[in-house]
Amino acid sequence: MAVKIRLKRTGKKKTPSYRIVVADSRYPRDGRFIEQVGFYDPMTEPATIKVDHEKVDKWIATGAQPTETVKSLINKSKAAE
Repeated sequence: MAVKIRLKRTGKKKTPSYRIVVADSRYPRDGRFIEQVGFYDPMTEPATIKVDHEKVDKWIATGAQPTETVKSLINKSKAAE
């Protein structure tokens, strides 16, 4: 099972917000997921990024691969702390 940490789109048309989730790579983008580890809202000024770093570190240690976008969001949220 290839596990990825990626974004799941939520919100209405033209007002996106995203959940940072851990999911099997075979599942659809907005489909089933294993665990929610954060939240990203690009529509606020500045963008809202909330990440549970303990959960993310645990999943990366067990082999989950973050996507490029999620990797940059994790780095931005760590820098903001």
